Amino acid sequence: MEFHPLLVKIIDTPQFQRLRYIKQLGGAYFVYPGASHNRFEHSLGVGYLAGELAQALKTKHDNEGENLIDEKDILSVQIAGLCHDLGHGPFSHMFESVCPKKKVKCNSTEHEQISIEMFDYLVEENGLKPLMQLYGLSDPDLSFIKEMIDPKPRDKDGNWPHKGRGEDKSFLYEIVANKTNGVDVDKFDYFARDCHHLGMQNNFDYRRFLKFARVCEAEDGKKHICIRDKEVYNMYDFFHTRYCLHRRAYQHRVNKAIEIMIKDVLSKVKDIKIEGFEKTLLESIDDMAAYTKLTDCLLQVILFSTDENLKEAKEILARICSRDLYVFLGETLVTIIVQVKLISQKKTEWKKKLAEPLRLKPEDFEIEQVTINYGMKEKNPIEKMNFYNKSDPQKAVPLPKEQVSHLLPDTFSETFIRVYCRKSLRRAEKTQLMNWCKENIFKTLQVIFTSRLINSSDLSACICFKFII
Repeated sequence: MEFHPLLVKIIDTPQFQRLRYIKQLGGAYFVYPGASHNRFEHSLGVGYLAGELAQALKTKHDNEGENLIDEKDILSVQIAGLCHDLGHGPFSHMFESVCPKKKVKCNSTEHEQISIEMFDYLVEENGLKPLMQLYGLSDPDLSFIKEMIDPKPRDKDGNWPHKGRGEDKSFLYEIVANKTNGVDVDKFDYFARDCHHLGMQNNFDYRRFLKFARVCEAEDGKKHICIRDKEVYNMYDFFHTRYCLHRRAYQHRVNKAIEIMIKDVLSKVKDIKIEGFEKTLLESIDDMAAYTKLTDCLLQVILFSTDENLKEAKEILARICSRDLYVFLGETLVTIIVQVKLISQKKTEWKKKLAEPLRLKPEDFEIEQVTINYGMKEKNPIEKMNFYNKSDPQKAVPLPKEQVSHLLPDTFSETFIRVYCRKSLRRAEKTQLMNWCKENIFKTLQVIFTSRLINSSDLSACICFKFII
């Protein structure tokens, strides 16, 4: 990969180099030894692919006499791709859940907001603004870069929310972090990279997307990045790959056990000033100088510390190292309706009853709701995409799945309930708790799930009967 000199300057800063010490998949490294890759190399890949997609669109439309994209656009898109993950803390999303930022802007995730703050700090601390101006980037371009890292939705009146670029270049905001349908170069890179390191098959071919992508005016009257209609199967592979990565790796039951343990460690130390760090973890979130020092190495510092205040956290880390993990007591598949209405009400009750037979405490148990989907909750993200035809490449329309194949999924989200015990258990104790979960949690949810399926089938039968008559 070759990078613009300005990108090289950004890469060679302490704020960007810290990404070398943050694992891309967090605790999954303890389950998949090959998953040793980090946020640094992923960010390089996203910066490169962002430039490739922008250049592909520019070349295609320049050849057709349309000047949609200029060189400043491409450079800005590359920088946004390069810097989109600057805000990740130790063990990425686990850190966010334990050490939340006090004020998160609407429709933002914490690491995206911190990425923008870290980008501002990086530019200022390393005196890069004059160099950016030398390469033709002004304040509106810097705003554009930050807006691409965390794009905002239109307001209720449909007004354009961004200042870096006008609405005529709205499609550029779909390259790095696509909030419309989730198809962006961030996923192009981590699908390929994660599959490679996990030893899994990646069926999505991003090269075909680069080849067949173009900018079209869609039915909503706005410009979007669209893809050729024959590539719809490639796009279903894209979202199915996402599902497979979550099902087999990101939400792996042992990986989740380790994640719970790491979150417990972070919870126990977040208010403690650890030797070698200027501030506590919670204080560091709002101080980019202190945040720059936070990486996965934090766990090693805790593990080898002699501070008595860190004793409980050290004991949990020692259990991870010796493979004495939190005990998995089982799981079951439920519906979204059950998840919302029943599980949140029952969690506390279940924990109390689980604790009684072995004289444990309710807090010794963790009941996890794991939801896996195609990226848009229960919706089909393909329906948010636009496709063009070879005979009329200027016009793009949605492509309903009924026009694609009858063998495509009807549902796009599923939720599992998993139960873990924080205490080490003897075999007989584990069997006892597993049987209790099976009879009192899993069977209950499965009965509700089955009854809903029966009701749905009865309704379908009625509809079919009426249609036949």
